[in-house]
Parts: sequence; structure tokens; C-alpha cells
Amino acid sequence: MARSDSVIEWLLDSDPAIRWQVMRDLIDAPEREWMAERAKVETEGWGAKLLSFQDEDGQWAGGAFLPAGFDPHEWREQGQPWTATTFSLSQLREFGLDPSSERARRTVASIGVSARWEEGGQPYWEGEVEECINGRTVADGAYFGIDVSSIVERLAGERLDDGGWNCERARGSVRSSFASTINVLEGLLEFEKSTGGTPRSREARSTGEEFLLQRNLFRRLSTGEPADERFLHFLHPNRWRYDILRALDYFRASALLTGTDPDPRLGEAIGHLRSRRLEDGRWPVDWILPGRVWFHIDEGQGRPSRWITLRAMRVLRWWMRGLQSASDDGP
Repeated sequence: MARSDSVIEWLLDSDPAIRWQVMRDLIDAPEREWMAERAKVETEGWGAKLLSFQDEDGQWAGGAFLPAGFDPHEWREQGQPWTATTFSLSQLREFGLDPSSERARRTVASIGVSARWEEGGQPYWEGEVEECINGRTVADGAYFGIDVSSIVERLAGERLDDGGWNCERARGSVRSSFASTINVLEGLLEFEKSTGGTPRSREARSTGEEFLLQRNLFRRLSTGEPADERFLHFLHPNRWRYDILRALDYFRASALLTGTDPDPRLGEAIGHLRSRRLEDGRWPVDWILPGRVWFHIDEGQGRPSRWITLRAMRVLRWWMRGLQSASDDGP
């Protein structure tokens, strides 16, 4: 208990974007208290800093997916850039910027007017063509109160036969990918939170979840081997990338929305998550994506990470409560 208390104190000694989620998810603070802390995201710390880089037309870095004037050599030599509108908006959602705030409403309205996808010039809130990008666009749009139902309908119709998604589908892929699937699932979940969803969106979310669960969140269905060793190494920010902690946090949020108990097939991933906990009760960030960013928000690769620790602790708390609930309901 003392170890847990010291970790909670460490998490609270942080940015408002971390603190309000600790208050809500780990210490059960009254709603009025964590909502007051959440409101600070707009005016203090990382949230305010990211908003300060916003262009006058509501975008970031002058582009939807890529910064204005982007040179492809940068991607090859330094990594994908993360400063444009789509990644900045997703980060504000992760921080918890209040979608009802005047700044948030003004931002998403301006983006709807100004931003166009580089791929085909489509208006931002009509979506792009890749499922991975559209999943995040749905998540951001639904969170910030935009009608993204047309993108949701498109995504529901783009599922592959195995139940998930792959952004290479248009280029012939017939197998779903873990990364594309988690991006779409997060979008569909946010849409369901905001609107209740539709029969098609709920059914699509169910098949996408089953795709991941059948594979224990990281294994190949054909051989049982890990599909990618990086899925077992924790990353932040994830951007479009997949790891099992991202998936576990998704399943936690999904179960809380639907009132269901944890699926037992999550157990192996939970065991791995526990095994990665440091002796002092914290979790490290294993790797950080290269590429241009506005600023860094973790202490550095290999060091204890507040973001990873927050997500891990709330997943384990939910898992243990689920086991207790199942035990209480047993014979």
C-alpha cells in the first residue's frame, strides 16, 4: 500500500492532463474535483502549450496529416512528423481538453473550414481514405462533438473477413492488422460514448474486439507466436502504433461503457503488464517514436513514465475489480 501511495503522489505531482485522470480513475475523487482539474488542461501545462502552437486558421503546422511544406526526405531520415493537425488534435483528446469549452468548439469548427486532407483535398471532418487515419478522425470528432456518422458507416463497411481492419486493404491486403484495428475500435468506442452508436457500428466494434481477443492481444492466430515483439514493449505517445497496454486500456473503457466483466482472454496480456512493473511500483516507457514533435511529455526512453504508469494502474484496478465481481457472483 505504501508503494502504491508513493506512486499516486508521483503521478499527482505532474501536469493537469495526468492529475485529473488519476483523480477520476485511481483515487475516486468527486466529479466536481476532477472536472475542475480537467478544466486546467486548456490554460496550464501541456494542453495550453500545445494550443499555443495552433495556427490562426485552427490547424497545426499548416496541414491536416503532414506539416505544410513537408519534405519526404525528413520522414526517411528523421521519422514521421507528428506536429500536424490530426496528431495534435488526438493529443488534446488524450490530455482531456474539455470538448464543451469555447476553445475546443472554436478549434474543431475552424478545422472543419480550413483543413483539407493532403491525400485528396477532402474537408477534414469528411475523413481521409485510410482506415487507421479515419479511426482517429472518428475518435477526435466524436469526442469534440462533430457528426462523424458518415465516416463510421464507411468504416463499418470496410471490415475484412477476419473482423478487423487494415489500412492496406485498398492495396490488396486481406488480413487485418493490430494497429489499424485498435485505431478504428477507439474511434467506434468514442462514437458510441457520444451517440449510443448504431447497430452497424456496435456490431463492427464487436467483431474488431473479437479479432484482438482471439489473438490474446498480441499473438498470430496461425502459429501462436507474437505477431510483433514491439507489441509487448510500451510506447508513448502511441500515435497510430499498437501495443498491448493500448489495447488493454481500450478494453477497460469498453467494459466500463457496456457494464461487462473483463474477458478472460485478456489474462495473458495482464500477466505481461504486471511483469513489467518496476520494484518501485512504476512502469517505464520502452520506446518513443522518432520524428518532429512540438515538445516531449515523457522523461525519456527507459525511464519511469507517468503516462504508462497511469494507464497500467487503471487497467489493473479495473481487472482486479472485475475478478472480485465475478467471484462475488459465483456459486
